[in-house]
Amino acid sequence: MLAHMAALLALGLTHAAAWPAKQQAPKPAIPRSERHETKHEIDQMEETWRNAALHHDAVAMGALLSEDYIGISASGSLQSKDETLAGLRAGTLQFSQLELSDRKVRFYGQTALVTSRAEVTGAGSNGTPTGSFRYTRVYVRDSQGKWKIVSFEASPIRDSDDKK
Repeated sequence: MLAHMAALLALGLTHAAAWPAKQQAPKPAIPRSERHETKHEIDQMEETWRNAALHHDAVAMGALLSEDYIGISASGSLQSKDETLAGLRAGTLQFSQLELSDRKVRFYGQTALVTSRAEVTGAGSNGTPTGSFRYTRVYVRDSQGKWKIVSFEASPIRDSDDKK
């Protein structure tokens, strides 16, 4: 009985290990011919986000964010769409400089993942958000075909990270 169970377990592990290799890679939801245009659209949205943050434009920011948006600040605090827009209107966070570089946009079906570096100078009620940061922003194409930001997370770059 024990030998039979061991054989079944070994057979199961063999099949489990081979299973992913047998699967075909999923086809991208965005055809290759449209990727360049779609990447350009995401790049424009990143610039719209930057300008909205610099100029406290809650209307432009609201158009970018999905209803279930969640942002994670560099200090680890969570913000919903409503909280983000309220803070923008109130001027809780003031940016005097927001320079973005090293942007990479990758697509996974109807999802776009953006990673970038931000050089920030600003002031806020929860501390001064000045320095170098890496961020990840996630866009999802909604049922109407519009891209919306569903998630954002920023992390400060430490000096030792800068040298890599």
